[in-house]
Amino acid sequence: MIDEALSNRTRPIVGITMGDPAGIGPEITLKALVDPRVLRSCVPVVYGDVAVLRRVAELLSLDLPPSVCIADWRNAGMAPESAIIVDCGVLTPEEVCPGVVSAACGKAAYTYLAAAVADAKSGRISAISTAPLHKEALHAAGVNYPGHTEILAALTHTERYCMMLACDELCIGFVTTHVALADVSRILSVERVYEVIRLTAEAAARLRTPSPRLCVCGLNPHAGEGGLFGEEEQNYIVPAIKRALAEGLRVEGPIPPDTAFLPERRDLTDAYVAMYHDQGHIPFKMQAFDRGVNITLGLPIVRTSVDHGTAFDIAWKGIANPNSLVQAIRYAVQLKSFESMKKG
Repeated sequence: MIDEALSNRTRPIVGITMGDPAGIGPEITLKALVDPRVLRSCVPVVYGDVAVLRRVAELLSLDLPPSVCIADWRNAGMAPESAIIVDCGVLTPEEVCPGVVSAACGKAAYTYLAAAVADAKSGRISAISTAPLHKEALHAAGVNYPGHTEILAALTHTERYCMMLACDELCIGFVTTHVALADVSRILSVERVYEVIRLTAEAAARLRTPSPRLCVCGLNPHAGEGGLFGEEEQNYIVPAIKRALAEGLRVEGPIPPDTAFLPERRDLTDAYVAMYHDQGHIPFKMQAFDRGVNITLGLPIVRTSVDHGTAFDIAWKGIANPNSLVQAIRYAVQLKSFESMKKG
């Protein structure tokens, strides 16, 4: 019945996870729920704790949509027509201290995410957009993953995946993400670099143009300078690029990282492949810190997220900017629409 209800809708149902309750997740979630850009494009369904959201709404004079307990939501045979909150019933407001890391909040954030993933896999919701969680709080709760991306891969049993950051000006896929810089070279392989090139090209074809132009960054200064400053380019990156070219992808590189993001290069590029976290995050966040979206590529479900953290220093103060979450929801709708058209 849910599949039939979804197929008859003009707006997809997008699940929004509240993130860490002690951060800005509750605030930006509530603000996104009344944003016309969100309401025009989808039916938002929040996974969180209604008592916590009610407390934040009262503090900041924000609107609170109707709620339903998660058991009733799962038993329902109809899809919602307007914004609702799915109450996971994990925390009370008294258990949350805004701006403070806690195991209880880490467990809650994981619970919201797991519930949304289960509903996305079953088809109850069309896609997921996530507010930020806190890695230290996750680990305090015994959830030993580096972040959202790895949790999503585990929950969906996905082996080949990567992170992408996207905005109107830039798309960047990442070969490695939340690992120490000293470990990046050890993790690189021809297969991994090729895999991210392919995933990035597929996403850029959905978000940009059917035949995207990719720029692959080198790892070392001057892209290794022919082996003088490192051999990773010759050993891993160049063979991966040659494989992609042989399959018809439009790929250039390895390009020296210090010139890869110059305006002239961006004009000729639809998407980038970065070798490590800061190589791509620094130019991206300089360009679009409050507009960027984090997308997990390779999953069997559509998932987007904000590109910022929990911002504990401004939690529950009414000054958090919801624009990245709004953009994440809009990207989720776009990706899901492309997926649906392709199946059709």
